[in-house]
Amino acid sequence: MKTLVINPGSTSTKIAIYEGIKPLWTKTLRHSAEEISKYPKIIDQYEFRKQIIIESLEEAGVDLNEIEAVVGRGGLLKPIPGGIYLVNDKLIADLRKEMMGEHASNLGGLIANEIVKVIGNNTKAYIVDPVVVDEMDDIARFSGSPELPRLSIFHALNQKAVARRYARDVQKKYQELSLIVVHLGGGISIGVHKGGRVIDVNNALNGEGPFSPERTGTVPVAALTKLCYSGKYTEAEMLKKLTGKGGMYAYLGTTDAKEVEDKAAAGDEKCMQVYKAMAYQIAKEIGAAATVLKGKIDAILITGGLAYSYLFEEWFEDYVGFLAPIKFYPGEDEMQALAESVYYSSTGEIEIKEYN
Repeated sequence: MKTLVINPGSTSTKIAIYEGIKPLWTKTLRHSAEEISKYPKIIDQYEFRKQIIIESLEEAGVDLNEIEAVVGRGGLLKPIPGGIYLVNDKLIADLRKEMMGEHASNLGGLIANEIVKVIGNNTKAYIVDPVVVDEMDDIARFSGSPELPRLSIFHALNQKAVARRYARDVQKKYQELSLIVVHLGGGISIGVHKGGRVIDVNNALNGEGPFSPERTGTVPVAALTKLCYSGKYTEAEMLKKLTGKGGMYAYLGTTDAKEVEDKAAAGDEKCMQVYKAMAYQIAKEIGAAATVLKGKIDAILITGGLAYSYLFEEWFEDYVGFLAPIKFYPGEDEMQALAESVYYSSTGEIEIKEYN
């Protein structure tokens, strides 16, 4: 089956045609600041982006009648279980409301829905594993303060895709496995996968878990509170210190992990110290995740851009290799993950869900 995959970003839209799980054609459509500025809200861009996608497909000689499914990146909907969702009226309405915030990913389902109207032929539109996926056990929601419950915000699309990929590698069903999946990118999330659900995970966006190339992760709460009331920073500046200018960036002035690793390997002591501290914190979080599974872990899966790091590979084997086999799936291919979900739903491996 042929699938059109759509992944909207803030200043670009990635599109691809897949035959099953094999990419046939890909293109990145870049949008100038001048174009984007014509639209007061991100959500208003869907018609403009839809049109240039159709034009690009026609220029490439793609026959729209051969497309059997269109899948868009999932947006900021209400918290939902993971999976592939048929785009329906309720989902479209919630995307338009921007109920959980404004983000380019909200355009994914809207554009997919508009394009299937153009194609016709009973073509279906889908979204897959948005960042709002919430499958946490109730016990995992406690934080120590009723006003501050723990939230499920993580790299659901990549974590779920890698977990399913591993399940196919070992010829088991995802639902049969107990896994710890670690996404290492600008943000870092460590998810506990059991019975096909992510039953516990750190909030990778808003300051929980290990520090990352640009985020602080968990910090001493009393000291943070005093800093907030010190008069030195505005609320916006404090939030930027936590997400964007925290973590490795705060220590070294860069978010480029490859640069830091190269300097560390060349003898830069500070780079080595900070880089290893990040790995140490990630390993501690993996250890904490192991307790949720009571030590019964089929595998620890490491993915994302930092999974290419040979130093991280050595350190993780040293710190947590005793817990379970460690398998590396470096990189993050959102287009592939979206296409795979559509294909494996057509084979019956993944159930198509209804948003309500």
